[in-house]
Amino acid sequence: MSEENREKLALELERKAYKLRIMELEMMRDSEASGHYGGSMSVMDILTVLYFKVMRVDPHNEDWEDRDRFVLSKGHACNALCPVLAEKGFFSRDILPTFNKLDSPFGMHPDKNKISGCDASTGSLGHGAPIAVGMAMAGKYLKKDYRVYVVVGDGEVAEGSNWEAIEIASHFKVDNLCATIDRNKYSLDGSTEGPGVFKEGGIEGTMTLEPIDKKLEDFGWHVIKCDGHDFIQLMGAYDEAARTKGRPTVIIADTLKGKGISFIEDKYEWHYGQFTPEQYKTAIDELTATLKRLEQKSA
Repeated sequence: MSEENREKLALELERKAYKLRIMELEMMRDSEASGHYGGSMSVMDILTVLYFKVMRVDPHNEDWEDRDRFVLSKGHACNALCPVLAEKGFFSRDILPTFNKLDSPFGMHPDKNKISGCDASTGSLGHGAPIAVGMAMAGKYLKKDYRVYVVVGDGEVAEGSNWEAIEIASHFKVDNLCATIDRNKYSLDGSTEGPGVFKEGGIEGTMTLEPIDKKLEDFGWHVIKCDGHDFIQLMGAYDEAARTKGRPTVIIADTLKGKGISFIEDKYEWHYGQFTPEQYKTAIDELTATLKRLEQKSA
């Protein structure tokens, strides 16, 4: 692909991502549900590149044996995944307003038995990476050429089950596996970078994640670092992952929690919450203004 065409595609994907952010907010507003806004906004660009550029999937044949697999290990970002799957064509966007309502296929976390196009039920953090490793190993054993993609939250990386999966994937050289860490630098409890110290009455803060790239390299993974909101970099990272042989790849995507909505950006307090009608209007107006600028840029 020429540089000019790659830039055009990147701009097209960025417009798509902002349309999906607006779809998500309309879904949450109409369903009157609370949601995990911070992490769903930070991961939306990653999901957009995966579903609309990288992955081989067929919404008309969701059980296709040779499809690429996707696992949203940070299952609390289901309110980002649902509009992506609807836009891809797995189901009608008309049912999105049922999100988190009784008898809806869409809950606060994804259920593979209810959501078309969903490959794994997730929610308990630390489970998605082991599931993805198993899928990748099965593909190797069956001599299939599908690839497995898993998105992990950076706060989630502290879970020990992830590190067992990381070691197993490296040992068995599952090079058909690509993990992406949504590195927005916050968890529900605050910064992923500590201080993690003893204080009277308990421990203050979380364990420090860094240097996460060195830790993963020491486990034998191919590590790529990129800007998780730069579509050229994201496409390049996934291209590099597909070319990497003999070991699994992890992309550490540097993102902004709450990306695109000024009053929740970089604020861990908006890991989960509910917007007021006024906040929905402000957020949708901001996202729409950004989308219009992107459309003018591509005109």
